Amino acid sequence: MDTGKIKTVYLLGIGGIGMSALARYFHKLGASVSGYDKTPTPLTDALIREGMDIHFDENPGLIPENPDLVIYTPAVPADHKELVYLKEKGVPLKKRAEVLGLITKGTKTIAVAGTHGKTTTSTLIAHILAHAGVPIIAFLGGISKNYGTNFIQTGSPEYFVVEADEYDRSFLQLYPWIAVITSADADHLDIYHSHDALKRSFGDFISQIEENGHLVLKKNVSLFPDPVQKLNISSYSVPPGADYHAENIRKGNGTLVFDLHFPEGILKDINPGLPGTFNLENAIAASAVALKADVSHDCLKEALESYQGVQRRFDFQVRRNDFIYIDDYAHHPEELKACISAVRDIYPGKKIMGIFQPHLYSRTRDLAEGFAASLDLLDEAILLDIYPAREKPIVGVTSSLILDMMKSPFKMICKKEELLKKLQQRKPEVLLTLGAGDIDQLVGPIRELFTINKGNE
Repeated sequence: MDTGKIKTVYLLGIGGIGMSALARYFHKLGASVSGYDKTPTPLTDALIREGMDIHFDENPGLIPENPDLVIYTPAVPADHKELVYLKEKGVPLKKRAEVLGLITKGTKTIAVAGTHGKTTTSTLIAHILAHAGVPIIAFLGGISKNYGTNFIQTGSPEYFVVEADEYDRSFLQLYPWIAVITSADADHLDIYHSHDALKRSFGDFISQIEENGHLVLKKNVSLFPDPVQKLNISSYSVPPGADYHAENIRKGNGTLVFDLHFPEGILKDINPGLPGTFNLENAIAASAVALKADVSHDCLKEALESYQGVQRRFDFQVRRNDFIYIDDYAHHPEELKACISAVRDIYPGKKIMGIFQPHLYSRTRDLAEGFAASLDLLDEAILLDIYPAREKPIVGVTSSLILDMMKSPFKMICKKEELLKKLQQRKPEVLLTLGAGDIDQLVGPIRELFTINKGNE
């Protein structure tokens, strides 16, 4: 893509986390960037402050005349007035993933794929490289706390760091130099229809790695077909047995301190600023990439220890002796299990209440049993209504589908607008908000509720 010729960019769904990173990229290039989104959010507010024009009504009259590039997200429904207008006018439209593929084509791309773990791992990689002074451009799936953005540029890039999204086979637009695969659990079955088909798509992604490129693969993740031998393949895991793994793991002030073992040696006493075994796993994957990019051992250790995390990824909102509140993007049964287990490990003996908003009717239908089993790890569970995103309702699929499969007696369904009132009647020791929909809009009010309540005691 000749980005120098693009002067006007319009994004349909500009407030999405992936779309907004592209918006920031083109804005930094000097293009006039504008767009539509459904509702104002802190992210759209930030884009407006940065100089982008955003509206929240479906109004074709607000689309700039003759834009050089129009990008849309699959989350926008097919009957959206602006999308229909653009198609009827014959305006060329490109999906977010297609544009990302065009931008990174022919570059040294580090792409992180997986049904979970992508955002933290890619943000860790970007932070390590930036800390080491390596020039990068990074398109992230979350807001880095170190940089306050989901788009990082530190000069004329030697590497592009991107998330490789398996939804809608988007990652097949990418041709990476290094690919990381963190997981390949059953998900997006509305697209793939079977777990095997999903794993085959990961195999297709691997086949697009540059010749003599690198695959960093979590140990015991099975794919179809097996990775081709022209690649330099490395495995990683927390326990020994992989090329990159942790040893001498011990607890240190809510986090896990470890020694990193890699083919060339050992890096001792690393204390990343994140809790949980799943984050330790992400740190090992990111370390493997950094070492392949020739980051020094000292820079790697410093970067891991200065990493502050990503908004909505095990994101502490309140941390007091009498009350803990953590917000997390977990929206898959394995992610819920990992998050709740990490909390249980850090705060043994404390009662954990979780508020979960299921994301997508199809995912709820396909993975309801797994969701129920993961939510049963809580002492008390509150389920919100399903966040539909791009989907229309499916008959018989509601949050009750999960609730009815749960074995715990301490469970309920609550309307979003009634949640704060319900929480006022309870005094949880540890509170989690979980989900990928608009549950993030409740985080501030919940934090304020418990801050005010504490102040009035």
